[in-house]
Amino acid sequence: MDFSAARRHMVESQIRTSRVVDEAVIAAMADVPRERFVPGRLQPVAYIDEDLKISDGRYLMEPAVLARLLQEANVEPSDVVLDIGSGSGYGAAILARLAGTVFALESDPLLSARASQLFTELGLDNVVPVDGPLAEGCPKHAPYNVILIEGAVETIPDVVVDQLEDGGRLVAVVQERGVGRATVVRRVGDHLSRRVVFDAAIPVLPEFRTPAGFVF
Repeated sequence: MDFSAARRHMVESQIRTSRVVDEAVIAAMADVPRERFVPGRLQPVAYIDEDLKISDGRYLMEPAVLARLLQEANVEPSDVVLDIGSGSGYGAAILARLAGTVFALESDPLLSARASQLFTELGLDNVVPVDGPLAEGCPKHAPYNVILIEGAVETIPDVVVDQLEDGGRLVAVVQERGVGRATVVRRVGDHLSRRVVFDAAIPVLPEFRTPAGFVF
């Protein structure tokens, strides 16, 4: 299969047609070999406009949704980024072409090991794999200019938001009553602003599900 042609088609038919105009994001999406980050049996469909299952309960985010989130994050070349739920590392590999340093946080040891291997193979020396619980973020290396959560969440934990630098941006899809809304949280001093930018239907990260309340 001609993966390069499939990647070009993804950019032209999915990314550019989804209101993505940031040329740095477009170039990164055109450069990173998405097929390397999915199980072998899914490589022929690596560039379709759907979320792809990479492990139990874990998915590679739909390309257009990822691209739009990154555009809203307005990543600068000097930024330090935390990628939460990095999975097999595709989003972190995109971010590596946009930011100065990327911390790729993953709780699944098998996914983390695969991502680390791919970062090495692709020569991404500005990505640092980190193992740990997703919902706690990575306070060790905080604060961050940008935080990306790779999967829908039912709530954004305060402990994660607290890891934003002054002027920092957090982008995530927040699922409310079954509807996913891509949301940008921005910190200015002690003030937090929250803005919904588009609707997105992507799977919820299991570690960000709100526990069900007791019902009589």
